[in-house]
Amino acid sequence: MQPARDAHAPTLLVVDDDLVTQARLSAYFSQEGYTVLLAGDGEALWQTLAHTPVDLVLLDINLPGQDGLSLARDLRARNGAIGIILVTSRNDDVDKIVGLEVGADDYVTKPFNPRELLARVKSLLRRAGELRAGGRAAERAEVFRFAGWTLDLPRRRLFDRAGAEVALTRGEFEVLGLLVRHPGEVMSRDRLSRAVNGHDWDPQDRTIDVLVRRLRTKIDAEGESDSLITTVRGEGYRLAVEVQARAS
Repeated sequence: MQPARDAHAPTLLVVDDDLVTQARLSAYFSQEGYTVLLAGDGEALWQTLAHTPVDLVLLDINLPGQDGLSLARDLRARNGAIGIILVTSRNDDVDKIVGLEVGADDYVTKPFNPRELLARVKSLLRRAGELRAGGRAAERAEVFRFAGWTLDLPRRRLFDRAGAEVALTRGEFEVLGLLVRHPGEVMSRDRLSRAVNGHDWDPQDRTIDVLVRRLRTKIDAEGESDSLITTVRGEGYRLAVEVQARAS
């Protein structure tokens, strides 16, 4: 007789058309105490989410019908809190960067070590739990103004000088949030990578640089030669303007 499953166990949704991968991940994560649901394509993903709360989705990129990158974008637009880890058989930096830009939280390449994937799942769920637990405290003083911009951390929204909202991907938001909370302080790529991906920066990984470049295109004034986010060669990035914080 199997032991009763913990009602508070995190629920994972594995979206992969490979039945062997489905079975492997289901067995491994079930043994680790997770509730595991399975889907073979985007249609099954949406049907599952319509009936069952899910904490994190392990989403294969190469799916029949709607691909994983497109599904990640749509999923993030519908649910800002759900964890998304992309899984692919291609070791392609472009896919990884695009995946993060459309809203995925992390990215793993097949074949992967299940223990490494478990560590990434735990890290992502832990960070999500910390955000929820710190929500009330964050609301007391987590709205920041800098150079005419307003960043509302609890509501995860950015407003320009005219008060219009500017859309940010999850990765862009994490980078900007860290820089704004520490104005004038150099944020290393390791620290930024931990905020975005939950692990230290890999020198071969250009994700942080791409996210900073995208942020610059959104927040820097047109025609200005100096960016609000400056590069500190060999160290990282810093926000080069004063920041004012107020209660939300």
